[in-house]
Amino acid sequence: MAENATVARPYAEALFRVAQAGKESFSLAAWSELVSELAQIGTHPEVQAFARNPKVSESDVIATITTLVKSPLNTEAKNFLAMLVENGRISLLPEIGAQFQLLKNSVEGAADAAISSAFELSAAQVAELVATLEKKFSRKLNPAVTVDPSLIGGVRVVVGDEVLDTSVRAKLQQMRAALVA
Repeated sequence: MAENATVARPYAEALFRVAQAGKESFSLAAWSELVSELAQIGTHPEVQAFARNPKVSESDVIATITTLVKSPLNTEAKNFLAMLVENGRISLLPEIGAQFQLLKNSVEGAADAAISSAFELSAAQVAELVATLEKKFSRKLNPAVTVDPSLIGGVRVVVGDEVLDTSVRAKLQQMRAALVA
């Protein structure tokens, strides 16, 4: 949703600046893990309903979310969470997490790669595929591999707005389009 992205962007950028200026005890990687965890927590409808409940105090919402987080929370993270609760912005956590990850990737010269395979890939196959894809896309990739049997064979890779589809399903669709035309 464009509106959520617009509202979440300043929060993600501010949090990223704090993460970059952070102490060595709480590195950018630790911030990334924490923000990812908060984003996952924020996706749950129960958490969002709890945060919107007018009968629940802000301190109860903060305490509940804090107990759900496995990563350690430093003072800045607690303040950030408190600010989101005070402003009724807990529902933005998933979008803030996504934008934080984009900022982190841009600084590291990396990108997320969603790899769908028709069959389960071994660690060696994933490593080889990622090495090849990193050469093709000229950047470091953070792979997320899923199995999609509907591909029939091959892989489908999405890096940002670029798609590389070498699946059997895509080839069949291309043949179908050529035959129908």
